[in-house]
Amino acid sequence: MPETPRRPSHARGGPWRGVSLTTRILAVNVIVLALIAFSLLYIDSYRREVLGERFKRASGEAEIAAEALAQASGDTRAQVLTTIGRRHALRLRLFRADGTLEADSFVLAPPSFHLADPATQPWYMQSARLLDRGMDAILGAPEVPAYVEPPAPTRANDWPEVIEARRSGQTAVREHYAPDRTPIINAATPVGRRGQVLLVQQNARDVTQSVRDARQTLAIVVAIALLLTVYLSLFLARTIVQPLRLLVRASVRVRLGRDRTVVVPRLPDRGDEIGLLARALSDMTEALRTRMDGVDRFAADVAHEIKNPLASLRSALESLDKIDDPDLRRQLMDIANHDVQRMDRLISEIAEASRIDAELARSTFEPVDLRVLAEAMVGARGRRGANRDCRLLLHHAGDHEAVVAGVATRLERVLENLLDNAVSFSPPHGVIRIDITGSNEHVVVEIRDEGPGIPPQARERVFERFHSLRPAGEDFGAHSGLGLAIARTIVEGHDGTLTARDPLPGERGARLVIELPTYHQEVEEE
Repeated sequence: MPETPRRPSHARGGPWRGVSLTTRILAVNVIVLALIAFSLLYIDSYRREVLGERFKRASGEAEIAAEALAQASGDTRAQVLTTIGRRHALRLRLFRADGTLEADSFVLAPPSFHLADPATQPWYMQSARLLDRGMDAILGAPEVPAYVEPPAPTRANDWPEVIEARRSGQTAVREHYAPDRTPIINAATPVGRRGQVLLVQQNARDVTQSVRDARQTLAIVVAIALLLTVYLSLFLARTIVQPLRLLVRASVRVRLGRDRTVVVPRLPDRGDEIGLLARALSDMTEALRTRMDGVDRFAADVAHEIKNPLASLRSALESLDKIDDPDLRRQLMDIANHDVQRMDRLISEIAEASRIDAELARSTFEPVDLRVLAEAMVGARGRRGANRDCRLLLHHAGDHEAVVAGVATRLERVLENLLDNAVSFSPPHGVIRIDITGSNEHVVVEIRDEGPGIPPQARERVFERFHSLRPAGEDFGAHSGLGLAIARTIVEGHDGTLTARDPLPGERGARLVIELPTYHQEVEEE
C-alpha cells in the first residue's frame, strides 16, 4: 500500500479553521488599512486642533496687546511693546494710520526669538521637514505661504493681515512657514480709534514639535502595522500558498504518471475552499486512476476476447484449401461464419459499452414511466419471439407511479439485457417475473427467473466485463459477457444501483434488482 503522507503543519486546525479564504483576506487587509487610516485621520485632526487653538491664542494676545497700547501714553508704548514681546516670545509692530511703521519690539529691545537657518541644522531635521511635506501631501493639507521679511522700511501694505484688519476692523490671523518650516503666526488687530494697527508675530515651534511627536507616534503605528501585515502575510502564505504548492506538486506527479502511488493530500482538517479543493483533487485523481485502470483492463479483455474467434477463424480458413471433402468444407465454413458472427456481436457490444458514459453525460434526462416502458417491451418481445417458450409476467405494486428521470432508450436497453439474460438461463416453459414497485424515494424493478441462479460468490463478478456464466447446452460465444456490465453502467449513470440478490423464499433462480431515484417534478423545476 502507498505510504500515507504525514500531515503538514499548515494543514492542521487552528483559530482560522473553517473560516473561508475570502474572510481571511478581507480581515487582513481591513485591519491594516483601518490602522493606517485611523492614524492619518488622527494626525490630521490633531494638527488642525493645535493650529486652531494657537490661532485663537494669537488673536487673543494681539487684542490684549492692542488694548494695552490704546490705554498707554506715548512715552510708555515702547515699554509695553518690549515687555509683551519679551514675556511671550513675540514680535510686535505698530503701524500708524498712514501705514508707516511707528514701533518694532525687535528694534526697541533684543529679539525674543530667532528664525532657524536650515543650512546649520543637523541631517535629521532635514528628514523631519521631508516627512512634514510628505504627510501634508498625503493629508491634502492646504498650501501655506512661506514667510518673507519685507525690505526695510516696512509698511502696513506689505502685510496682508494688516490690510485685512484695517478694512474689516477686526483681528486677522494668518499662517506662514519659516525657512525651517516652523509656523509663523501673524495676528493683526486695530488699536483704538485712530487707525493704528498692531501686528503680532510668533514662531510657534512648539506646534511643529507637537505635530512631529504625533507623527513619530504615527510612524511607530505604521511600523507596527507593517510588522502585523508581514506576519499576517506569512500566515496567509502558510495557510494558502504552501498547501496550494503541495497540491500542485502532487498534481504534476499525477500528470507525469511516473508514480502510480502518488497520494494527493486531502487536508481533512481544513473546512475552507482549499480543503474542498484538496478533497476534490484527491477524489478526481482516484476516479481518473480507476477509469484508467478500467480502460487498461478493458483493452486487455477486448484483445483477449477478439483473439479467440480470430484464431478460430484463421484456422478454419487455412484448413479450407487443404480439404476436398464437401461435408468437412461445409463444417469449416459454418465455423468461420459462427466466428464472424461472434466477432461482429462482440465488436458491437464493445462499441456500445465504450460510448455509454459519454452519451449519458451529454443526454438530457426526462421523466420515464418504467411501468409503461416495461409493458411496451414485453409486448414487443412477444411479437418478435424473443422470449422463446418462456412466459413474462409483469406486475406493478405500490401506490406511487414508477416514474424516474432518465433516457428512455437506455433504460429500455437495461431491461432488454436483463430479460435476454433471464431467457437464456430459464428452463423450457419457464416463467420470468417482472415486479415494479414505486415509492416516494425509489422505483424498484425486480427480474426473477427459474434458472439455476447465480452463486453467492459470483454475484458481483457477473457484472464485470467479459465475465459470462453460459447456460447449459448453449453454444460458446453466444454471449459477449458485456450485457450485465452495460446494464449496470447505464443504471449507475442514472444514479441507481443494479445488484444480484438472494432468491425470494420458495423460489429458485436469479434475482436481479434495479433501484432508481423517483422523479420529483418540483425539484426539477427548481
